[in-house]
Amino acid sequence: MSATIDANILVYASDVESQVHRQARTFLEEVTRGPDLVYVFWPVLMSYLRIVTHPSIFDKPLQPERALASIDSLLARPHVRTPGEDEAFWHVYRATVEDLPVRGDLVPDAHVVALMRAHGAGTIWTRDRDFRKFSRILARDPFE
Repeated sequence: MSATIDANILVYASDVESQVHRQARTFLEEVTRGPDLVYVFWPVLMSYLRIVTHPSIFDKPLQPERALASIDSLLARPHVRTPGEDEAFWHVYRATVEDLPVRGDLVPDAHVVALMRAHGAGTIWTRDRDFRKFSRILARDPFE
């Protein structure tokens, strides 16, 4: 079964100041080498761009061109796919949130989980423990 990567892993791979920067870079290189497919969903990529270029988050945010180049490099890997929503997405999203009150910060997480379910990705590599609240997916921290 395929997996996906959360924005925080991408951020750590770009943030040379992070304590897990080298681990994140190595992990990304390994997981995107294949043979399994890795889905990277558009909301995750947009979150990555928002975070790494934000001057209130980083003293030295990435320049937009550098952040875009990082995404270009990731998407050029042969085992990376970027599927999105289709006509059935809303039904999948509704089923994702029916047993869990989703509001506030859980909304974008539920969006990613619904995309995972829609595309058959059973695992998300993340440090965000909120993903563990959702059923029928496995949230794994690559640094544990």
